[in-house]
Amino acid sequence: MNIPPPRRIAFIGGGNMASALIGGLLRSGREAAAITVVEPFGPQRDKLAQAFGIQAQAVADARLADAATVVWAVKPQLFAEAAAPCAPFVGSALQVSVMAGVRCAAVAHASGSARVVRAMPNTPALIGQGIAGLFATPAVDEAGRAEVDALFAPTGASLWLPGEDDLDAVTALSGSGPAYVFYFLEAMMQAAAEMGLAEAQGRMLALHTFAGATALAQQSPLPPHALRAQVTSKGGTTFAALSSLEDSGVKAAFVKALHAARQRAEELGRA
Repeated sequence: MNIPPPRRIAFIGGGNMASALIGGLLRSGREAAAITVVEPFGPQRDKLAQAFGIQAQAVADARLADAATVVWAVKPQLFAEAAAPCAPFVGSALQVSVMAGVRCAAVAHASGSARVVRAMPNTPALIGQGIAGLFATPAVDEAGRAEVDALFAPTGASLWLPGEDDLDAVTALSGSGPAYVFYFLEAMMQAAAEMGLAEAQGRMLALHTFAGATALAQQSPLPPHALRAQVTSKGGTTFAALSSLEDSGVKAAFVKALHAARQRAEELGRA
């Protein structure tokens, strides 16, 4: 019986998100020999080859023509420069972009393929706890969607969206979201130190509080405001803290910040 060769996948750019996806593919059984990365930065290229045993090359060439899927994982401002040498070889492949802001039309134009999926993952994908928003152009069939599902499954959850503009909101919410969590963790750890706790103690308390509260919210049928009410006794310590936050306009400022992130994502798409 003739066994078909494994479907090849090429990554253009080999940074953190590409590394997360490559690691997930290998854990799910994809052969290293079926994965290629184009990464011009020598030390990063060597790191990828050593860590994963994949083919890592400095420049695009005809070997990319064997790829059934091409994943664009370069910085958005470098996309045009990176795409130019790849274009002659990737037009028959499914195009998957993890670049913030770069629209499907731009990817299709630069690659020569109308089969484009845009994805907005986040950094917890590095430990298999991420979530990715996904949007596909009409030219992507069910097999193509299934290929993308398989690509992102080892890195966490995924969510297909009906409109490409929805990805700007996803970028603001979950794409940038880990930074918001880290920001609040910093604040909690700073307060812990100011109140006399050791750095290790403040870190442990803050991290476990975030992890535990998130797990509770995931498992409970109650919405967040109801869960919050359960730990907020009138006149108590939590009430004092939340009242201070409300007096400082923290919730309004935080919502405004997410709108600012969404606006920036829209601007990147028009650039």
